Amino acid sequence: MKKWWHDKVVYQIYPKSFYDSNGDGIGDIPGIISKLDYLKELGADILWLSPVYKSPLADQGYDIADYYAIDPRFGTMKDMDCLIAEAKKRDMYILMDLVVNHCSDEHEWFQKAVQDPEGKYGNFFYIEDKKDDRTPCNWRSYFGGSVWEELPGHSDKQYLHLFHKKQPDLNWENPEVREEVFKNIRWWMEKGLGGFRIDAIINIKKKLPFQDYPADRSDGMCSVERMLEDADGIGKFLGEMAEKCFHPYDAFTVGEVFNEKEDEICDFIGENGYFSSMFDFEETCYGKSEDGWYASKYVLTPEDYKKCIFHTQQKIGETGLISNIIENHDEPRGVCHYILPEDRCLDSKKLLAGVYFFLRGIPFIYQGQEIGMENMDFTSMEQIDDISTIDEYKVALNAGRTEKEALQAASAFSRDNARTPVQWNTEKNAGFTTGTPWLEVNPDYKEINVESQLTDSVSLLSFYKKMTALRKTQEYKDTFVYGSFKPYKEDQENLIAYTRTEEKNILVMGNLQSQSRNVELPGEVKNVLLNNQEEVQIKNGTISLNPYQFVILEY
Repeated sequence: MKKWWHDKVVYQIYPKSFYDSNGDGIGDIPGIISKLDYLKELGADILWLSPVYKSPLADQGYDIADYYAIDPRFGTMKDMDCLIAEAKKRDMYILMDLVVNHCSDEHEWFQKAVQDPEGKYGNFFYIEDKKDDRTPCNWRSYFGGSVWEELPGHSDKQYLHLFHKKQPDLNWENPEVREEVFKNIRWWMEKGLGGFRIDAIINIKKKLPFQDYPADRSDGMCSVERMLEDADGIGKFLGEMAEKCFHPYDAFTVGEVFNEKEDEICDFIGENGYFSSMFDFEETCYGKSEDGWYASKYVLTPEDYKKCIFHTQQKIGETGLISNIIENHDEPRGVCHYILPEDRCLDSKKLLAGVYFFLRGIPFIYQGQEIGMENMDFTSMEQIDDISTIDEYKVALNAGRTEKEALQAASAFSRDNARTPVQWNTEKNAGFTTGTPWLEVNPDYKEINVESQLTDSVSLLSFYKKMTALRKTQEYKDTFVYGSFKPYKEDQENLIAYTRTEEKNILVMGNLQSQSRNVELPGEVKNVLLNNQEEVQIKNGTISLNPYQFVILEY
């Protein structure tokens, strides 16, 4: 069944770093409103906002103190209502971030649980008695250390937090918790949202009772992922949420889902799935080591990347529409993670963009991606704000790495790479703020910025506009949205090529190497739909691709 969101392009905004309207160094909702025309011209239809709820920002807003309030740093509820209305005028939709695995320890529910652990709100969380100073299990928090923390004011009790200690996990086994969450979702949908991006949702189902798993590091703890692999029954919670909150509003929802089992894909994103879509994290996770970032692969080769995206496309098939990304607020910049340093140039950035954008699924663009923003060259940990980066730096040191090696690993994968302010122009602070930015601006903003690319017909920004326009062209839209996917010449090294077939036959192809190559074509070329270079050389059923050339052909 065709849905309103199938042919849309989504743009993720990290509000704190997008655009500051009042000079306090922090991006805000009025700043987003002021850039709506820019986003519309880019071709964005749906805007996903990372959290702007009231929060102490221990994890940059993913620790929510009030689900019904906007944090004053970002604006007011009136500003939020204005954003929804202004987006609607432009036929655009707003997605909020739904963060309900945990809340903030400053949320009213947790404060009441602290006051009376045995009362109603004590059962909103996982609070356990201390026995012989032991924790109920040896799980390691995503941000390092035990998932158990002493309950404030109660030396005999402890509470569970899979993330930061200021993010206590909500007890989804309690139907009262679920109903409070559902009530909030419906409240926001009534305001006119298009839907939600659902954060860390796979974590809401714990394997109970609590138990230890074999330690995987010298700290005697194990990754939370071991527990998640063992946990069953999340469908009860997600199905209930979909039926009570999402389906009645025909909402677009995209889940941050790790560790899904292949036989569950239909349940997640099938015809009546829990969500409309979920992210493809195959290439995000590839090369990562459970030992830590220091032991992970900093840059994927073209063959690594091809292997990942092809595996996802073939695994999903036509079950549903996956959400395709090359970066987000939790990852390093895609052009630095998926393009080897010696291959990084304007043409290869366009090639990477084209390859991911026309896969079967929903394309997501993360702020600054459209101008090719790159990783920050961090020279000191003092430049780092991100809590997970600070933890991984310590992990590397504990593993015997030098400070230089630990910083290199932290710098390569730091979430702050994606959180440096958007580079709007060549003015002070890249035009992001008239004040002091909350996070240092990448010094390369003089070369990489929106203003310089707006009027440049061969810029990366112009290429992204061409891609969004092509995907929406009436003649080819159904093929790009619903067409089947099939790898092409998969065995050719550094060639990433695939076909999309529905009403039209389309070949998407990129030569990700510094040498030219000839490639046999699957049929007679009728049209060149997109090309990142000046010419396309086709002769006798063969195309000659220049270094880093990307083409889309109708055949």
